[in-house]
Amino acid sequence: MDGLSLLKEDHDKAKEADDLTVHERIEEEIFYPALEEQPKTKDLILESYVEHDVVDTLTDEISTIEAGDEKWLPTFKVFKENLEHHIKEEEEELFPKVKDIFSREQLEDLGNKMAALKEVAQQELMEEAR
Repeated sequence: MDGLSLLKEDHDKAKEADDLTVHERIEEEIFYPALEEQPKTKDLILESYVEHDVVDTLTDEISTIEAGDEKWLPTFKVFKENLEHHIKEEEEELFPKVKDIFSREQLEDLGNKMAALKEVAQQELMEEAR
């Protein structure tokens, strides 16, 4: 791999990590708190917090593993499997329940709050990178 390709790959990974950080923040600061006390979603939300912790731990571990280390690929595979499980569970189990709990207007309000936080979080990440 040439040097520019390596740097481009690193940039792509950094962007994906930033996107995941912003996404997690939106869920933990706005989305999950709105659902924590709902009987239909409480257990899924508690599980989601734990899944976020697992993904965070694996992300930290991946970032410390040296390039070429034999632990990198299996650690990444576990990270990917956990992330895919989390996404599937949210989209297939949690989202339908949320649609039953909240009105269209409430979902729009939630979306507006999440979009505003997303903008702030992305701006903060850009400022940190300077």
